[in-house]
Amino acid sequence: MQNEVCDVAIIGAGPSGAVAASILVQKGWNVKVFERQHFPRFSIGESLLPHCVEFIEQAGLLEAVEAEGFQFKDGAAFTMDGKYEDIYFPDKSSPGPGTVYQVQREKFDKILIDGAASKGTHVSFGDTVTSFEPTSETADHAELIVKNEAGESRAVRAKFVIDASGFGRVLPRLLDLEAPSDQTKRRSCFKHVTDNITHPDFDRNKILISVHQEDPQIWLWLIPLANGLSSIGVVGVNETIEKAGDTPEARLDYFVKSSGMMADFLKNAVEARPTNEIVGFSANVKNLYGDKYVLLGNAAEFLDPVFSSGVTIAMKSATLAADLIDAQLRGEEVDWQEDFEVELKRGVEAFRSCVNAWYDGLLQRMIFMENRSEDITRHFTAILAGYAWDRKNPIVKDPKRFFRLMDALTKEDA
Repeated sequence: MQNEVCDVAIIGAGPSGAVAASILVQKGWNVKVFERQHFPRFSIGESLLPHCVEFIEQAGLLEAVEAEGFQFKDGAAFTMDGKYEDIYFPDKSSPGPGTVYQVQREKFDKILIDGAASKGTHVSFGDTVTSFEPTSETADHAELIVKNEAGESRAVRAKFVIDASGFGRVLPRLLDLEAPSDQTKRRSCFKHVTDNITHPDFDRNKILISVHQEDPQIWLWLIPLANGLSSIGVVGVNETIEKAGDTPEARLDYFVKSSGMMADFLKNAVEARPTNEIVGFSANVKNLYGDKYVLLGNAAEFLDPVFSSGVTIAMKSATLAADLIDAQLRGEEVDWQEDFEVELKRGVEAFRSCVNAWYDGLLQRMIFMENRSEDITRHFTAILAGYAWDRKNPIVKDPKRFFRLMDALTKEDA
């Protein structure tokens, strides 16, 4: 069996893996990325949040992303029972960029990993990690077994291993780290369309989220992309979505046609990519780090797609981990519990509270309330823009208290 050596081995070439690799290689470390698929490859999750801009810039990859000409995004719009409300991201309480892009992930992810490679990262595609041993014969190394598409295996020794494998969740499976999610099991059906939207009320610079008029537990997205494309999808309780049709295409078609305003926008849409679906996408783990390894993004936890938090959380985890790995490899004392897990979960809990409030109906009442204060709007907008780690924001400081107060306020408003 062949043997390879590196400072940091990264499983997965998606956004979190690319950002971590780019940061670490620029700090002088020998970084290798092992990706099972070949890029470009399709991925769902096209709606970025403005806070992502800071992470991409930190990795030195922003110029390449900006050069691609992705769809500009400055906010989110919501529809429910014929009502329409939009949120303008620059009007937020947190400092930082207020605009971002909506991206075709096959292009976006390739730009990021190509950028990391151009800075010195070694990237190999078609490689599957089949084994992880935290303490090999050399005590300061972990060992991976990596198999290529020809079935040939090789050992890779690394001082540290990052799992950025997304829904592949390589180390959680190999190390028995998976834990049940506290989120309801939901199903999502989605596809790309050439949207042909000419409706004067449609704002192409915003994602549109529609609460379904028959069931407030069901919502749909319309994400405008560049070149006249849009990503559309529906999310709801697994059994409810499943009953709407015999195939993913039939299920999505049923909910789009009965979605009110969104149906009007999409009346001339033509399918550009066939419908697919994901069932039970929420995930969790027993711990986020261990002996010579750390889990990033969806490899650790995924909440729900409703506020497009997935890529933001993934990139945040990548920047936190990269700085700690750099310090640890230089012989400095690091506190993974406080500076990675506690810090990352601060933002995750803010997002989780928003997700739970959405499905409880509270957030929907809050979005459409008539007398919402400017301060409340700015704090909520900051979370929607991805700034879920801003400790000055009351939603981040104490999510439960904030939403208890909002529950009382929205009931008074009603």
